[in-house]
Amino acid sequence: MAEILANALRFHVQRLPAAETPGSGGAGGAGVPVVFLHGLVVDNLSSFYCPLALPLARAGHEVVLYDLRGHGLSERPPSGYDSGSAVRDLVALLSSLGLDGQPVHLVGNSYGGTLALHTALARPGLVAGLTLLEPPLSGPWVENMVDTLSVAALSLEDSPVPAELSSLRLRKAAKLTAIADALLNRTTLIDDIASGRTFTPADYAAVGCPVLVVCGEHSELVPGAREFVRTASRGTLRILPGLGHDVLKEPGGVLRESVLAHAAAVRRAAGAGALSA
Repeated sequence: MAEILANALRFHVQRLPAAETPGSGGAGGAGVPVVFLHGLVVDNLSSFYCPLALPLARAGHEVVLYDLRGHGLSERPPSGYDSGSAVRDLVALLSSLGLDGQPVHLVGNSYGGTLALHTALARPGLVAGLTLLEPPLSGPWVENMVDTLSVAALSLEDSPVPAELSSLRLRKAAKLTAIADALLNRTTLIDDIASGRTFTPADYAAVGCPVLVVCGEHSELVPGAREFVRTASRGTLRILPGLGHDVLKEPGGVLRESVLAHAAAVRRAAGAGALSA
């Protein structure tokens, strides 16, 4: 566990070194760090740790996980929850970690996938590849999420629930509830999400790196994912049967193997590009 100062904020970061494997040397090597971006409000870096982060590190990839601004153990300022600030946070964090001189592979879950795509569009030279897990890409999702978060904010305002959970020694639930209350009622997060721009087909066409999009079979986000892979030149869609928005809970290892294969392909492509440069 570490605290890193970036963009004038303290971020909670965990960094997993790449294990040495027979395939991790040579061109590309472990030289494309995999950086994880989690979802909104009650999510944090821990959701990636066992399903994907450890397997990627064991397969020879350097891994960086961090709590987004205001989430988990990172600092919670009152404002700056728009996508532009998130991109600046990520760029500054990579610089603080000494990783600003090389492209990275971004893995984003849910809203983290949105931020990963914003980063690829704003800083294409920084992103060697994308893995987007259940990414909300369409305008209706944004409207629905804002409505959902607004209702949650009202239910948490001046609520006795965190104190009651603490009295029952349900510390983790109490902590997550308190974080949700602080984010929704004492920051500009909802307004920043509501004012954010939605993606267009032109945005999808502008993404030049290899992209793996993963959705659950029953997810309402599948149509947006299909539109993305129809338009992006290097997009691939994987549908996981029997699941909805909870693809990180996929029990059979299909998600893990799909992400490992894509990460290896991104590393090979980056190595080939370095040799031809």
